[in-house]
Amino acid sequence: MQLTHHTSNFKKQKQLITLVCDNITNAPNIGSLFRIADAFNIEMLIFCGNNIPIGRRMTKTSRATEKYVNHSIEENIDNVILQLKKTHQIIALEITENSTELCTYKLINNQPIALILGDENLGVSETVLKQCEATVHINMYGNNSSMNVVQAASIALYEFTKQLNS
Repeated sequence: MQLTHHTSNFKKQKQLITLVCDNITNAPNIGSLFRIADAFNIEMLIFCGNNIPIGRRMTKTSRATEKYVNHSIEENIDNVILQLKKTHQIIALEITENSTELCTYKLINNQPIALILGDENLGVSETVLKQCEATVHINMYGNNSSMNVVQAASIALYEFTKQLNS
């Protein structure tokens, strides 16, 4: 028998992960990021940039999770990273010459993570990449070299929570 929201026996557990979204402006993506932030029970979702569309178009995909996911909107990602560096490992999710395959990357035990997600079209900027302690990527086996930011975030959150909870 399929379980429902009320009959599943998942143990609620806060994950020491903050998602930092660098200029992600597509309303359905933002709504989906709220849903995945709730699903993994991360500590914070931060949207950086101007004109972040938190509104009706976003709520179609968020399914009301924006009401209880801890989140903020900040204009300057550099200030956000500077603050988070005091307490978090700063990790970018991006394919670069020096990025490490996500499934082989080992987290520093018991240290919170700030996972940087890039612009839907341009990815994580060079200036932001230079501020990160590590860059991880998801291997791609088809013709395309990237995937939707929400799907990529979901895969990374799954891998990181698996490590944090083992």
